[in-house]
Amino acid sequence: MNAMHEPPASAPQATRADPRKMAFEAHKLGKRLHREVGQAIADFNMIEAGDKVMVCLSGGKDSHALLDILLSLRARAPVHFDLVVVNLDQKQPGFPAEVLPAYLQGLGVDFRIEEQDTYSIVKKLVPEGQTMCSLCSRLRRGVLYRVASELGATKIALGHHRDDMVVTLLMNMFFGGRLKGMPPKLVTDDGRHTVIRPLAYVAETDLERWAQHRRFPIVPCSLCGTQEHLQRVQVKAMLREWERQYPGRSDNMLHAMGHVVPSHLMDRNLYPFATLEPTGVPDAAGDVAFDEEPCAAPAASARVQWHLGSAPNKEVER
Repeated sequence: MNAMHEPPASAPQATRADPRKMAFEAHKLGKRLHREVGQAIADFNMIEAGDKVMVCLSGGKDSHALLDILLSLRARAPVHFDLVVVNLDQKQPGFPAEVLPAYLQGLGVDFRIEEQDTYSIVKKLVPEGQTMCSLCSRLRRGVLYRVASELGATKIALGHHRDDMVVTLLMNMFFGGRLKGMPPKLVTDDGRHTVIRPLAYVAETDLERWAQHRRFPIVPCSLCGTQEHLQRVQVKAMLREWERQYPGRSDNMLHAMGHVVPSHLMDRNLYPFATLEPTGVPDAAGDVAFDEEPCAAPAASARVQWHLGSAPNKEVER
């Protein structure tokens, strides 16, 4: 009699993602990113007709996504503007100098690789174990502003996103004693350049997913990546944990940055507390200090089309 054997148990099959679902989610993400960037550009009049926008490409996910989205928006924007990409080769050891030029050539976009050994300067002047970001940032800004002048760029686009702006606000509050964030648009200290941050409304987690989907050639920074003890890294981790426990908190904080009520803060330069007197006239928008005010989520901003017209404490920078 032949022995009867039980068929071998089949090995558990790995869960395979549905390609159709993945494509749908990527399409939805792309639409959201383009909408948020277009909204920020329109809200703050970041790009105008005839602008030459210098996109600063570090090689990280944020600047890659910025360039990718601006190239797409340019193709269907209501006005004409030019893009030129600038990468600063800071001569960091092991930096793959050939990666970004090859990538940019493949995109067919105008670009310039600026070589400046700021790495050696930072390593020489900053003691071991100290934060390098402040000096590195100043040196990098100086080079980029010079290059912007040489290229005739009218706008300098940086890849800071929503989380960067909220983290900077918290850091200035916690460590600088100032209610100061990171603006979506500013004029440089020398008055010569306009800096824009088109990713101001974009969540970092969305940029991470977009970078994976688009398979950008990411080039890590050997200076920033080795400073896990930085206050910025710690505050960012705290914000991520808050967002995990209370989804939407980062959006609420960003919303608050655009809805300031000087009469309910303490800055005497913004509100005349010293000369404040009762008028005897009710004010519907007045003090609610003794009222039970609900903590409601901010109203969603209206979606508009991108219409471009002419138109003593230490502070935290980035």
